[in-house]
Amino acid sequence: MHATLEQDKKQLLEILIRDAFFKEKVILSSGKSSDFYIDARRVTLSAQGCFLCAKMILELLKNEKVGAIGGPTLGADPLLGAIGVLSFQAKTPVNTFIIRKAPKPYGKQQQIEGPLLDVKSNIVLIDDVATTGKAFVQSLEVLKQMGINARKAICIVDRGEGAREAIAQYGCELVSLFTLKDFPI
Repeated sequence: MHATLEQDKKQLLEILIRDAFFKEKVILSSGKSSDFYIDARRVTLSAQGCFLCAKMILELLKNEKVGAIGGPTLGADPLLGAIGVLSFQAKTPVNTFIIRKAPKPYGKQQQIEGPLLDVKSNIVLIDDVATTGKAFVQSLEVLKQMGINARKAICIVDRGEGAREAIAQYGCELVSLFTLKDFPI
């Protein structure tokens, strides 16, 4: 029996709260201080967590023709492998790509790894957690230099601290599987 999207979402949230949610003072990558931390990679690098996240992302995109899905390293990396496999198994294969923080200093000095992107196709960005949107904005800038405009970005958790507004300035919509109201803060 196949689980419904709501069952998957409930299961994934339980795993995130149990394995990745910490009530402690931390400094986020944005430089901001926070009284809690969501270490989503503890989930996205687990077999079950990665599977559930990838399945839910593909479900969100099922009615769209997607040319490729990619995102900033390291948050997107585990999700992209699972998305590639699940899309192929579903006979709707989608290429994936990873955006480096900076171009490689050797070889072809690429900043984007993966199959060549078609500038006319629907490109979707993903990441694990969005706070201010800095990683998404950097990814959008790299794509923009190639003449590519991503119109949708998906994250596992939106902390609600400006990411949606930051990427909207690029004509890109942020969709999140969860927001902070889903967590016991």
